[in-house]
Amino acid sequence: MDSERAATISFPKPWAYVVLTKPDVTFLVVITTVAGFYLGSSGPLYWASLINTLCATTLVAGGTAALNQYIERDMDSLMRRTAQRPLPVGILRPVEVLRFGIALIAFGTIWLAFAVNLLAAFLALATSLIYLGVYTPLKTRTTLATAVGALPGALPPLIGWAAARGSLSLGGWILFAILFFWQFPHFLAIAWMYREDYSRAGIRMLPTVDPQGDATFRQIVATSAVLVPISLLPSVIGMAGIRYFFGALLLGMLLLQVSLWAARHRTNVRAKWLMHATVAHIPVLLAWMILDKLNS
Repeated sequence: MDSERAATISFPKPWAYVVLTKPDVTFLVVITTVAGFYLGSSGPLYWASLINTLCATTLVAGGTAALNQYIERDMDSLMRRTAQRPLPVGILRPVEVLRFGIALIAFGTIWLAFAVNLLAAFLALATSLIYLGVYTPLKTRTTLATAVGALPGALPPLIGWAAARGSLSLGGWILFAILFFWQFPHFLAIAWMYREDYSRAGIRMLPTVDPQGDATFRQIVATSAVLVPISLLPSVIGMAGIRYFFGALLLGMLLLQVSLWAARHRTNVRAKWLMHATVAHIPVLLAWMILDKLNS
């Protein structure tokens, strides 16, 4: 059966290793890490350190994605959105994915420790361990897994901040808070779109136990609302200026409006628009913060 399913896949085996790293998710990790590095830098930007941080973090993120697929390979085979991944279709064997994922995480962590600093390496490894060791097992046990998973999801800017400064401070934790609350409307929108898939695989995302969507969209709207004042804090503490303040306010209110729009109708189409809105929101917000610092 595996060979028949694998025959429908167009990408070759070497490319399957790239697919394992979830390039879209890894890219988001990288850009938030780079943003944390730049915003945490004082004085001239150390390009060598930035490049080392970027490369090593990419390896850890990619390895974490690979091991996540190793752990969830049986569940992935039950969901339409993941059934064509390399493991369910048999392009790669589980042992190959296990070795690949461990190697990427180990190499990336060691790279950070020796080329950047120990704090950045510790945070990167902690991100991976919490994601794989805590969040992933909880996904089939409780809807609170989303909140737990938001913790490692919010750590990349702290990795960048630590890489730039060698320490953590209030500005880095504010970036962490922004990423933390942003993840709720993003992932709950995805969960609403694929609630049947998640239910079939036994993953207890909130929409699988909330068929009417009352709790799901209440949480989406609440976290989108909380994200508005949280995203203004960089201006409050002097990390960003007044231009950032009004830009962040506009972006936050737009995202809140899309969340309210989705909550009114609760269709997959509206949830998809919300997902796209969240995908656009965070890079634009961080870019606006960086631009504000450049012009200050």
